[in-house]
Amino acid sequence: MLTKLICRNFKCFEEIEVELGNPVVFIGPNNSGKTTALQALALWEIGLKRWNENRKGQANPAKRPGVTINRRDLISVPVPNARLLWQNLRVRDAQRPGGRNICIDIIVEGMTAEKKWECGLEFYYGNPESFYCRPLRLSDTERMPVPDEAATLDVAFLPPMSGLASNETRLDPGAINVRIGEGRTAEVLRNLCYQVSVERQNGETWQTIREQIQKLFGVQLDKPDYILERGEIAMSYKDREGISLDLSSSGRGLQQTLLLLAYIAVHPGSVLLLDEPDAHLEILRQRQIYQTLTELATEHNSQIVAASHSEVILNEAADRDVVIAFLGKPHRIDNRGSHLLKSLKEIGFENYYQAALQGWVLYLEGATDLAILKAFAEKLEHPAKDVLESPYVVYIRNNKPVDARKHFYGLREAKPDLVGFCLFDRLETAFQNTPELQGHTWQRREIENYLCHKEVLIAWARDEAEKQIGGSLFSAHWANIMEEAISEIGDGSPWSPDTKASDDFLDPLFEAFFKKLGVDNLMRKTNYHRLVQYVPTDAIDTEVSEVLNRILAVAEQAVRMT
Repeated sequence: MLTKLICRNFKCFEEIEVELGNPVVFIGPNNSGKTTALQALALWEIGLKRWNENRKGQANPAKRPGVTINRRDLISVPVPNARLLWQNLRVRDAQRPGGRNICIDIIVEGMTAEKKWECGLEFYYGNPESFYCRPLRLSDTERMPVPDEAATLDVAFLPPMSGLASNETRLDPGAINVRIGEGRTAEVLRNLCYQVSVERQNGETWQTIREQIQKLFGVQLDKPDYILERGEIAMSYKDREGISLDLSSSGRGLQQTLLLLAYIAVHPGSVLLLDEPDAHLEILRQRQIYQTLTELATEHNSQIVAASHSEVILNEAADRDVVIAFLGKPHRIDNRGSHLLKSLKEIGFENYYQAALQGWVLYLEGATDLAILKAFAEKLEHPAKDVLESPYVVYIRNNKPVDARKHFYGLREAKPDLVGFCLFDRLETAFQNTPELQGHTWQRREIENYLCHKEVLIAWARDEAEKQIGGSLFSAHWANIMEEAISEIGDGSPWSPDTKASDDFLDPLFEAFFKKLGVDNLMRKTNYHRLVQYVPTDAIDTEVSEVLNRILAVAEQAVRMT
């Protein structure tokens, strides 16, 4: 996984440092540098490949000449002149004797199998058609080593689909990867689907993708067919009326989503650089597809680095994932996105549009609450799981009912039959229900209290050890460490309904637990919903079922736009 990008003298950037995560969303208005940051990562990956192909293992690392990169090879960073890659077009320092090169420096930090690494490359200008790349200079006699962990990364830049080729010759995996690297995604979509359908887990992965596409777009994908006589792969789908059509007849949004799902399935452990994955998609599907992509990437141990200016994706990612605001100097959002939402200036229209489409609105404290609710609904096999799959949700960060009411009745001016449900952490006074706006406040301090049990935490520790390392010995060791950490954290009553479970207990608990193990914290608030699977069904408080019942009842009252 990539954890940080440092970039100097590249295009609009003099120097930036961007924290990365999984997933991470670059968000901001047009022309703010989001795509440029993705291009910096793509350029680093191209330089790394060229260096390893031509220079790795040679003697005198400090004196090795750079490898040549042709401007025309930069499909993901298209420029008519190589000089345009340099900030302010400055490729030489006129203030120094001989006009010393000004280098584009791109440094990437990452973690592979709990091992941290750093890989820096510098690029210097040759002529309008080419430039050179080599490891970053640390001193006159030393350059930064290229770690093996970086060299084995599978990084792919996937821009929005611009169409689909009418015919597609069957290609081997190497040829597919070359075309993707060249931005020719329109020529490989059927090939990727063919690989998934014939090679991955006896067709189970392909069936999963078919179900996801049907759920998102209402069409049924047919299995790709290799036509031996022509050496081509044909692929069709059935529309809502059951009519069979060639894949080229489908919409750009479907094609792009299918490309991303298929690529993740074929390349587990990859890093996907996605430039506006929400392109060609209406608002409700933006949220659905972002959720689908992040879940599939987690399942396949892949990382998503996405650039978008969609406030829908910002809302979904704001306090669950890493969000980098490209306003002024790129920075991580720590105020949960409020200032960025104001800067985008379109949230009013989008809110009204979503309210009209869904007919009901769900108010929660944050995205982690939605994730936990969904996990409980799945665990209980409650019918509310369907309405929680892609609700119109508004996050009330300050847990104040007055803010939810103000927002709701503002929307109701545009949609008089709108209904809603509010769910808050414990309040001093009960929520005042109305026929159109129902609400509930948790009897315990917050939703995390309902999954916070000693047995659950120990079961999670055992299972996590199996996933990360394997073996019953490590499972027992992790369980013992968890018991130690539990005994040391809190004021003696961590299970009390009055304890703020997330901030006062779980956060310090997992910090202490992983510190004792000597590794970075792998369990933060964004992942607490994973604990639900370890809560015995008979131990789930009946209040959780009551809340799910009420949410379902409100959703069933909704009058949706047809």
